[in-house]
Order: sequence, then structure tokens, then C-alpha cells
Amino acid sequence: MLTNLDRFKNDLDSLVTKGETLLLSMQYECFPKETDDSLKKRFGDKTKGIIKALPSFEENYQSWYSEAKALIRQLLPDRLADLVHHYEKPKSRKDINFENYRIDDYLQGLTITSGWEKKRSLDRALRSHNSASR
Repeated sequence: MLTNLDRFKNDLDSLVTKGETLLLSMQYECFPKETDDSLKKRFGDKTKGIIKALPSFEENYQSWYSEAKALIRQLLPDRLADLVHHYEKPKSRKDINFENYRIDDYLQGLTITSGWEKKRSLDRALRSHNSASR
């Protein structure tokens, strides 16, 4: 018989696996060539199958977030605000930059341009790249 601790552990393991897969899906969406090259170095001929099996980030993130939020609320309630902070837009946000661009912005496909030439200054790929290089 499974104890509550066993159920929490199983739920956590499942969420971590789904989260890692969603991260890879996001990386591939933003940087397909770089992600493909990295996977080829690690998995060789299996890369095509891995990429083909990736879930849609947009279609799967919301359910993952809801499950993660419920689990964190039970196991680590003091950290719930941290999870929400990465998803929700700040209410007092007057402009959008690397510090306040959130997953909700990413899911909406929000792109910020600057200057008369409309140079892309912030979008999904730029945010992901900037966060990964920190």
C-alpha cells in the first residue's frame, strides 16, 4: 500500500520528468539548430525520435503548472510564490524587459521591438537564450 509520502515522491518524480521534457521542447522551439546539435552529441541516431516525441510546450505547460502548483502548495508552501513569480506578469509592470518577461508572455508569443527599424529586443528565443547564459 502506498503511503502519502510515496504518492508525493511519485508525483514529484513525474513532474520533474515532464518539466525537463517541456524545457527541452521550449529550447527546441527557440533554438532548433543548437538543440538538435546538442542532442546529436549526446544521443546520436536517437535524436530524431527524441525531437519527434517532444510535447508542445504551449499545449502542455498549463497542466504541468497546475499540477506543480498543487504539489508545491502541499510540500513547500513557502516556495509557492517563487513558482508563481516565474509565471505571472507583475501587476505594476510599466515596461517589459528581461527581468519581468514571464512564461505567460512566452505562451502568448509576446515580442518586443525597439527603434524605427523594429529590431527584435525581447521574445521567446531571446529570453530563453539570455536566461540560459546567466
